[in-house]
Amino acid sequence: MVVLGIDPGYALMGWGCIETDGRRMKLLGYGCVETHAGTPMQYRLRSLQMGMRDLISIYHPDDVAFEELFFGHNVTTGLMVGAARGVAIIAAVEHTENLYEYTPMQIKQAITGSGRADKHQVQQMVKMLLNMKEIPKPDDAADAIACAITHCQAGRSKEQFRMK
Repeated sequence: MVVLGIDPGYALMGWGCIETDGRRMKLLGYGCVETHAGTPMQYRLRSLQMGMRDLISIYHPDDVAFEELFFGHNVTTGLMVGAARGVAIIAAVEHTENLYEYTPMQIKQAITGSGRADKHQVQQMVKMLLNMKEIPKPDDAADAIACAITHCQAGRSKEQFRMK
């Protein structure tokens, strides 16, 4: 099974792709789809959609796992990230209906054993779980890989995380 993990973002949308046989995981690739400040919103969203479509055509994921949004105090940023998540979901559902979502706390719990783990602890565990030489950069990509690992580890219980 191939899982594409997505950390939604407007400037940087992190992604990580993992193949698993149910016991072992193999990292196929990771990175970010980037948009540039100053570019009109509609073109940034289009770039994110095209980037998702490119990833899907390269990796042909069976499942796509999204990190749920966490809203801070900046409403404008939250709206933009929500729009970015929306175009990513549209691109993914064009390929598969197997879309799942996990909260940041669920991802931390699955990766480190603690829902209160900090970002560095999660990154260290991602590195260790996938036998990587270095912590994946940027942070958005590491978060997306962690989301994909979480989905791989969900096994049969993944249905409770299916997008509704």
